[in-house]
Amino acid sequence: MPPSGPGSRPPTIADVARVAGVSRTTVSHSLNGIGKVDPRTREHVRRVAAELGYRPNLRAQRLRRGEARAIALASSMPFAVAGGPSRLGFYMEVAAAAAESALLHEYALVLVPPVQSRAALYSVDVDGAIVVEPDVDDAAAAQLRERGLPYVALGRPVSPDEDVPYVDLRADLVVEALLAHLREQGARRPALIVGTGARHSSVDARAAFERLAEEHGWEPVVATAPEAGGEQAGHDCCAALLAAHPDVDAVCALVDAFAVGAVRAIRDGGRTVPDDVMVVTRYDGLRARTCEPPLTAVDLHLDRAAAAAVDLLLARLRGEACAPVATVPAPAVIPRTSSLRRRTTDA
Repeated sequence: MPPSGPGSRPPTIADVARVAGVSRTTVSHSLNGIGKVDPRTREHVRRVAAELGYRPNLRAQRLRRGEARAIALASSMPFAVAGGPSRLGFYMEVAAAAAESALLHEYALVLVPPVQSRAALYSVDVDGAIVVEPDVDDAAAAQLRERGLPYVALGRPVSPDEDVPYVDLRADLVVEALLAHLREQGARRPALIVGTGARHSSVDARAAFERLAEEHGWEPVVATAPEAGGEQAGHDCCAALLAAHPDVDAVCALVDAFAVGAVRAIRDGGRTVPDDVMVVTRYDGLRARTCEPPLTAVDLHLDRAAAAAVDLLLARLRGEACAPVATVPAPAVIPRTSSLRRRTTDA
C-alpha cells in the first residue's frame, strides 16, 4: 500500500497495478474503458483504485488523447453592454450556466473576454467554442474558423456564409411580448431603440417591430445607438428620439444599458417614467432590477439556452449529427414599475 497521512504522496497508477495484481496497461484500460479487459478484472481494478483514492492525471490523459477537454465562451460584444462596470450581466449569466453544463460532461469552460482584437482566441487551448450573439464578420467566429475549431452560436448567426448550429433566442418573440405588454398598459405610440450592429437581436427585433407597427397603425419609429457607448449612448439616442417624436409614449430599448440611459434622458427632458413614457428592455439582469424605477424585462431562459448550446457543441466535437437549431421556452415578460401605470383610454 502507498504511504498515507499528512505529507504522503498521492497513489499512482503503479500503486493500483501492484495492489490489484495486474499490469499498468490493464489499469489504464480498465479505468478509461478501453481495450479488451475481462469485466471482472475491470471492476476489480476500479474497486482497488477507489479504495486507494487514486485520481487520474487529467493533463496526461489530455495529452495522450490530443484533447484540451475545455470549451470557450466567446463574444465580440463590448463590455459596455456585455457586463458593465461590475462585469455582471447577460454574458456572465450565460457563462455560469454553460460552465455548470460543461462540467457535467467533464469539460472545463474557458471564459474569453469580449473579443475585439484579431488574436484573442489564439492563446487559449480549447476543443471548440460557443459564440454569443455573433455579429456580421464577427471577430470571435473568424478566429475560430482560422484555427479550424468547431463552434456553435448562442443566438442566430447573421453572416450569410455562417452555417453553424445555433440556439434560437427568438428576438422576434421578445419584441412581440414586450409590445403586447405596452399596449395592455395603454401605449399607442411606442418606439424601438436597438444597437447599430447587425446581431440577430437587433435585426430580428427591428423586423418584428416594423411588422407590428404596420399591423397596429403606428409610425415605425426606430433609433440606433452604438453598443460600445453603453448607458450614455442610450441616453443620447433616447433624448434625440423624443425631441424628434415628442408624442412617443413608450420606449422599447432592447439593450439594458440603453434602457437605463433612456430613463435618465426621459427625466432630463422633464417627463416621468412610466406616466409620460414607459420603458422596457430585453434582458432581466442586474441593470433592470436596480434601475430606478426597476425595468420591465424578459426572462430569456438563459440557463436552458446555455445548456442547449453546450449540448450542440459537444455533439459537434463527438462527430454526432445534431439539429441545426435548438429552441428554448418562449420568452416571458417580467412586469416592473417602469411600464406599469394607470389604464388609459385609446388615443
